Amino acid sequence: MLKKKLILSLLLFLALSSHQNIFASQPETGDYLKIGGALRYNTVVENYENGISTESIYSTMDTWFLSVDGNYSGLDVSFQYRFYPGSKTHFIHHGYFGYGWDDHWYAKAGVFQKPFGIGAFASHSWWFQVPYYMGLEDTYNTGLGLEYEKDKWKFDLAYFRQAAPKGPIGDNTADNAVGNGRFSYAVVPTTGIANGQTLAASIRELDQFNLRARYQASEAIELGVSAQLGNLYNSNTKQNNWGFSWAAHSVIQSGNWNFKGEVIGYDYKATADNGSKLDVIQMAAYGAAYDVAAQGNIYVAGLAYTFPIDHPLLRSIQPYIDYSVVDKRNANFADTHHLIPGVLFTVGPTYIYLDYALGKNQPWLTSQFGKGLGAGDSNATWNSRLNLNIGYYF
Repeated sequence: MLKKKLILSLLLFLALSSHQNIFASQPETGDYLKIGGALRYNTVVENYENGISTESIYSTMDTWFLSVDGNYSGLDVSFQYRFYPGSKTHFIHHGYFGYGWDDHWYAKAGVFQKPFGIGAFASHSWWFQVPYYMGLEDTYNTGLGLEYEKDKWKFDLAYFRQAAPKGPIGDNTADNAVGNGRFSYAVVPTTGIANGQTLAASIRELDQFNLRARYQASEAIELGVSAQLGNLYNSNTKQNNWGFSWAAHSVIQSGNWNFKGEVIGYDYKATADNGSKLDVIQMAAYGAAYDVAAQGNIYVAGLAYTFPIDHPLLRSIQPYIDYSVVDKRNANFADTHHLIPGVLFTVGPTYIYLDYALGKNQPWLTSQFGKGLGAGDSNATWNSRLNLNIGYYF
């Protein structure tokens, strides 16, 4: 009952805001308030281990969300709340306060994007690149951040106490339901694997430090490095385990061509409740958990070309190809491959992604959800999903 009242109150607020012309375009300086959102649908054809069947062709609502951005006397606010009917969950995407001064410094507090690797996305497709599925691309945590920009340099420093707030449990009838309704993947207290044995692991992310430096080498080339020092706390043993991850990236914009390249070395150092060092941990978002190899390297590359279209409705067409690989440190584990060729059509306020997603040991591109990013299967085949995502943004 309370949930219905909250939703009705929010819709009433939006209606009143619209009547007061808050949706009108506002300048980026001075006091303003903007309210927006999006509605997105997917049409899917899955071709996984068992081939195409009647049930593998379907349409579904991807998400709908509401956003608020504003400024009052120099204090910024940015907030977005998302609903995912297919996963039976909803949650805060981001929500923070920000303040800038001296044209160089900007501070923020709340739930905001972690400064790690390419910002804001390492991908061109609707699917992201594989670091997203491991908490290392477009990830939102709760903490404090500081940004500094001068000449050709941009620096980001952040401290996160914990992951983003959790939403409802999601589909609690699923075997992998963990009650971790979030947009961003985070380590969850479920189980882990050590030397091939599944063990209880009461672990979660608690205290993380991020530093990123980006240099605009030329008008076309950005170079960057990132560092992350993160703690996985075991509430059963009261033990802290600190792991270090790093990234080096480049973004090249030459005419209509765009290239994004990145190398990541990651270490989710953790122990099970019995003190054993874990080779596999579990991460979750949207209420569902899966295995992830605790250490490894990730290689990312993406290329896109934008065709501007001189038409009042169709604004551009952008074909692209994104490819990323997880090279797991454990020699007995099989690599994960994530290959997404596709094209983006920008039609007025609508973005249409047509992706032919291909994956090997990719947990979302399989009928055997959950194991691919962990030990994986050395005999895994390439699975595919033709995905049409249509999103209207206002």
